[in-house]
Amino acid sequence: MSVFPPIALKPKVYDYMKNTFMNAELLAAVGLEAAEERFQRLLSCLSHPPAFTCVRASTHLAPLEEIRHRLGEELRKQRCGQHMCGSEDEEVTILSHPHIPDVLLLPVIGPRSVKQLGSEVVVGALCGSAVLRGAHVFAPGILATPKFMKAGDTVSVFSDLEGKCTRGSKNFQGKRVFLGNGLAGLDRSSIFCTNEPVKGLGIQMVEPLYQSPSFDGVLPSLVFLQNLPSVVVGHVLGPRPGERILDMCAAPGGKTCHIAALMGGQGEVVALDKIRSKVERIRQNAKTLHLDCIRAHCFNSVQAVSGDPARETEGPPFPPESFDRVLLDAPCSGLGQRPSMACSWGLKEVCSYQPLQRKLFHTAVQLLRRGGVLVYSTCTVTLAENEEQVAWALKTFPCLTLQPQVIGWKHTHTHIYTDACTHFDFDVSQEPHIGAEGMMGAGLSPDQRRLLQRFSPELSWAGPPPVALPSRADTDTIGFFIAKFQKS
Repeated sequence: MSVFPPIALKPKVYDYMKNTFMNAELLAAVGLEAAEERFQRLLSCLSHPPAFTCVRASTHLAPLEEIRHRLGEELRKQRCGQHMCGSEDEEVTILSHPHIPDVLLLPVIGPRSVKQLGSEVVVGALCGSAVLRGAHVFAPGILATPKFMKAGDTVSVFSDLEGKCTRGSKNFQGKRVFLGNGLAGLDRSSIFCTNEPVKGLGIQMVEPLYQSPSFDGVLPSLVFLQNLPSVVVGHVLGPRPGERILDMCAAPGGKTCHIAALMGGQGEVVALDKIRSKVERIRQNAKTLHLDCIRAHCFNSVQAVSGDPARETEGPPFPPESFDRVLLDAPCSGLGQRPSMACSWGLKEVCSYQPLQRKLFHTAVQLLRRGGVLVYSTCTVTLAENEEQVAWALKTFPCLTLQPQVIGWKHTHTHIYTDACTHFDFDVSQEPHIGAEGMMGAGLSPDQRRLLQRFSPELSWAGPPPVALPSRADTDTIGFFIAKFQKS
């Protein structure tokens, strides 16, 4: 159900996006009306949260059912701590994904019927998006409060859509949307009238418009919040124990840690990112998840190929053909992220990623050994950063061929920090191809498009949601794209 306005885009970005979804090849296949309808559905669904919260379970540390049970207990305690015991929402539904063996799904309840109050707090757009996915409001995200707000007051929370609310305002009347009601955790003076950096819980959401659990501090070594397509990427890459794998643009490390977990901690995962603080976050995530096969380096992946093929070093740059598998989860325009009610970028910024992605692609192909696997992914919906990049790569690198996106290896009952024996089975029966095929418009053949995965949430908004909840979880996701290549 659409309760928010469609995502707000600058006029040139709107036209660019519209041309993508109404390109000549697509129009010839489906017609003007269907193409226009799909584009408008995309704009609407991007401003709303996905239908499910996806959690990646650390099955390298404990069996899935044990993690599911412990997560249910923790979330029930959380609800009681928020004085929600006995409410109609008390029971927490946690589903296992029928095809992805380390995924747990929690249905998002909403939009709920919540009455707006007279006392209003305004938060920034990023904070508002987090609230729609289950987060509480922390003090730095608050822009405006009532003049005499005290800790314990019940307030309505709104998100500033256009970034026009001045920090410290008392009565903002600009464009905004209602997110739900909460309890103030701080006085107004503690938020705005201080020279120290403001910290702490600002608003505890007790009546959110969309109900999702908060995962702050919940089983940090056993569950990791991650969008479903991002989990699928790790399985498509198909890491095997003992391999050396490169994650080129790794921060914050969710996919890096998933790769290491799928290998049972046996092998080496090299993670690169050019921002030092983000590299520290990768290391911290690896430590939390008990994964000691990860080597994180602060380095620009564009320059990661060594000019000396005989150079031997643990860190970058690396000799050509140093890795069995390479993940290029490329920097992108991020226009598939949900919920996102407004994009402040201009057309120049949106279009700036394609050249960078191609530079990274050149590096990836050089660092990949012959017979190795390269997976390219983005969290955007543009043709230029997805299918057009695939068409360009196939033309530029004759050594690359598109591959089916199947799970190559699966691990069972792996506990890497106990004495249990890690056991791996080769299994090609599971295909994590749960996204749609690639979009028309880049000159790819139908067979080539079928080998791609484009997660297109607008398709799930075309009619009534599927009866089977996991089926809806596969379609009502963020916008995402995955391509898998092999180097001959």
